[in-house]
Amino acid sequence: MTYSKEQLAGLVQADRVHRAYYTDPAVFEAEMAKVFGKVWVYVGHDSLVPNPGDYYCTTLAGQPVVLSRHESGSVHVLYNRCGHRGAKVLSRTRGNARVFSCMYHGWAFRPNGELAGVPMRADFPEEALREPRAGMEPLPRVDSYRGFVFASLDPGVMPLLDFLGEARKGIDELVDRSPEGRVEFAAGCHRYHFRGNWKLQMDNMADTYHPAAAHGSTVGPDGRQFQRRAGDQGGAALFFAPNGEAVVSQLGVRGFPHGHSSEQSLFDKEQAGGVWDDYRALMVARYGEERTADILKNRRHSLTLFPTLDILIAQTSVRVVKPIAVDLTEVEIWPVRLAGAPAVISDDLVKYVNMTHSASSFIQTDDLEAFERCQEGLKAQGSDWVLVARGMGAEVDEGDGVLFGARSSEVGQRAKHYAWRDLMSA
Repeated sequence: MTYSKEQLAGLVQADRVHRAYYTDPAVFEAEMAKVFGKVWVYVGHDSLVPNPGDYYCTTLAGQPVVLSRHESGSVHVLYNRCGHRGAKVLSRTRGNARVFSCMYHGWAFRPNGELAGVPMRADFPEEALREPRAGMEPLPRVDSYRGFVFASLDPGVMPLLDFLGEARKGIDELVDRSPEGRVEFAAGCHRYHFRGNWKLQMDNMADTYHPAAAHGSTVGPDGRQFQRRAGDQGGAALFFAPNGEAVVSQLGVRGFPHGHSSEQSLFDKEQAGGVWDDYRALMVARYGEERTADILKNRRHSLTLFPTLDILIAQTSVRVVKPIAVDLTEVEIWPVRLAGAPAVISDDLVKYVNMTHSASSFIQTDDLEAFERCQEGLKAQGSDWVLVARGMGAEVDEGDGVLFGARSSEVGQRAKHYAWRDLMSA
């Protein structure tokens, strides 16, 4: 089926979305152009390419791209495609090379994409080799914020800072936890797939309604996963009130312009004790007591940037969602090292991410099971609509397009759906 703009817009209503939003291959194909082709999409962190000649291969809208660092120190995002016959140039996920060489005919390219060498060059018209398209072409727009590199396929995309808006404060909250004001992706990543639509994972990132049911073995009175958070204090999250109601469902969610969202923190205490006291002393030396206390307040559990990036502040890690097919999605979880913090802090953070968001964790596996059940269930006839009405009409307008929903409001999910609708019907 080919959808008109009006039909695509009609898949998202004020309080519900049509099941085709998750299940129709034609909708998925349209998304690649209308969503991923029009906004800023996270590509990678600049710490993945610390040295000249370093590269990191990934995808954007299903297209192979390369994050690279040139000898000048500048960071680039290039199409992973030879300017000669179109072969994919780099096949390893990460590496270092003075020039990037195509295995098919030996054409070579500098890390900024410029053509560096051509075997039997004299046999080609020189003017053809001088064209920018003869190299590994750069993406139309590339920009970064505090080490997080974004790219867009749209030359006319709005400035990155305008796209991030108030939501960028979640990136600040993560990066400012480093005594040096920078983070590093230095511990590899967990990478796995689930058989479901990518938007199911994105919905879940703004969903504080599900933990008491889906993560019962973790957040229940006997659950211990979050209690393993390092530090003598601040390790246990507050999940249940004295009356037995799930506190995790009361934390509150924000919806931002352009489809971003954030969740309030699950933790009500600052981590302390042992090496965490040493870490805090380093923070005070850099920022001062007042600013350090402000940084370590645990305001947000996570920040989600539309369309596919999740800053897991509580887990000090980053989650990246990569659509592969309408019913197949790849997820990456990157533990983050706080530059300048004691090494044991980073080691503990990796262990913590292993327990919460690895492929064998108690928490992420619950979510993946739920996503796959949703994908299967949405094939069933009956109602064509999925309800996203929780908290609707009770949001608080905080200005600049930011809406706060108390308890387990679905305001963050609606923000994503509305942003998707606006892009798909443009």
